[in-house]
Amino acid sequence: MKIGLMGGTFDPIHIGHLLAAQSVCEELGLDEVWFMPANVPPHKERPVGAAPHQRLEMVRLAIEGHDRFRTTAVELEKGGVSYSIETVLLLRNQYPGHDFYYIIGADMVRYLPKWVRIDELTGLVTFVGLQRPGYEAGLDGLPQHIRAAVRLASMPQIELSSTLIRERKAAGLPVRYMVPDRVNHYIEVNRLYET
Repeated sequence: MKIGLMGGTFDPIHIGHLLAAQSVCEELGLDEVWFMPANVPPHKERPVGAAPHQRLEMVRLAIEGHDRFRTTAVELEKGGVSYSIETVLLLRNQYPGHDFYYIIGADMVRYLPKWVRIDELTGLVTFVGLQRPGYEAGLDGLPQHIRAAVRLASMPQIELSSTLIRERKAAGLPVRYMVPDRVNHYIEVNRLYET
């Protein structure tokens, strides 16, 4: 099976994440995309936001009913900092017959040389760099062995981020249509991101 891996804090998951996953699924002919909420992301400070179980639940609510989207709590269950190499080794051990495609934003492609054990990781997955507004993928500056492990994919251009959603909620503004209805309801019921 061809499996897309989509990591992130998903604090909260929004329609941009879902459009990205759907686009890669179609363009690369993936069988499934697995959403993996990070426990502690290595590349950014953890903002004060939703608890891990709430982020996982929002992902479940967002993808409910989609026949090719799944969620996995592998990084939350592992605990600690969510290093991609450790996650991928775990998944390859559990699912030896699967080919994994690690989906990242175009802004992250240029940072691949800084990823922990990237030389090993490039032999285990294909990276899929999603074109995002205002970012060049930056393949030219990458070492050849990393560049060879990256495929670029397109997606509908949408200016939306989890940070913007948290800021809008903190300001008392609605986020309807930015997140799936079930996620919006969950945020409101649990009073997430309010000051």
